[in-house]
Amino acid sequence: MTKQRMSATSAGFAIGIATLGLAVVTAIPAAAQHTRSYEVSGQEVSIYNLAGEVTVRAGGGSAVVVELTSGGADAGELSVETGSIGDVETLRVIYPSDRIVYPGMSRGSRTETRVRDDGTFGDSHDGWGRRDRGDRIRISGSGSGLEAYADMVISVPRGQRINVYLAVGKASLTNVDGDIRIDTQSAPVTAREIRGSLVVDVGSGSVDVSDVDGDLNIDTGSGSVEVSGVSGGWTLIDTGSGSVTVSGITSTELNIDTGSGRIRASDVAAGDIRLDTGSGSVELEVLNDPDHIEIDTGSGGVTLTVPSSYGARVEIDTGSGGIEMEMPITMRRWQRDHVNGTIGDGSGTLIIDTGSGSVRVLEGR
Repeated sequence: MTKQRMSATSAGFAIGIATLGLAVVTAIPAAAQHTRSYEVSGQEVSIYNLAGEVTVRAGGGSAVVVELTSGGADAGELSVETGSIGDVETLRVIYPSDRIVYPGMSRGSRTETRVRDDGTFGDSHDGWGRRDRGDRIRISGSGSGLEAYADMVISVPRGQRINVYLAVGKASLTNVDGDIRIDTQSAPVTAREIRGSLVVDVGSGSVDVSDVDGDLNIDTGSGSVEVSGVSGGWTLIDTGSGSVTVSGITSTELNIDTGSGRIRASDVAAGDIRLDTGSGSVELEVLNDPDHIEIDTGSGGVTLTVPSSYGARVEIDTGSGGIEMEMPITMRRWQRDHVNGTIGDGSGTLIIDTGSGSVRVLEGR
């Protein structure tokens, strides 16, 4: 059955038949700004919005509540669709134009994305396979086009699985307990006091996360990442370009990979630690005796601080730069650019490789 989209009635709503489920289509009144509230119930919920500021916070009850405030000269042309797609309940803000003007962006800036007919966009992480990438949409800070946006306050009940997709604007999460994914194209993300797993996927924009009790996965194409106070099974950070600063990490696994940028990691207690940067210095301070530490930088110095109780089999290589070992080491091989030996009881593994830069292994508290 093909999808039919009906025009809004004077009461401000209409019902259409969606390809994959019953959809409710609600027109947003033409006032410059107007706030409406929506409830979306389901084991998994996905929210889609192309432009605006999104706040995700803790909520009561059993449903996700979305307070949506439309804005812009053409706000009245926006509509909201709800309904299931596959096994996921959704709320989608529909922008009826391929050129959108969002005043929250700086003048002259713009970004492009692809949007499907049902208002969904981004990679499919919602449990259904979708090959259709949709039509190309341009969003700019000035110029001609549909001037409209939708700010959202999303209240999330405890234990909810929720995905939030935003193209441009900014997103913040505070005091949320659940299985959370935030996916933005060009928007910074901040998160505080999160209980449960958190996935942050940003095309371009900074990420600032603190106080997470659960697994954390951050992926950004371009932008700095700052993380503090994480306790979970794993902490994974991958950025194409941008510095990474982490502190207070207690995880089974800490994995940081940046194409270009400095890595600073302090107060780390983890079993498996892997830090990799194409270009940039690495500073790591560990509080425990990890089973495995591996540090690789194409260009940049490495400073590792370990406790006096630390023990490991050591392999250090540097293409250009000296090696300084403050920890007592039983040597098997020592050269200016290569060290092979054992620290303490040798129970762990330490591998450091830098193409250009000095290496220092220091004894901490």
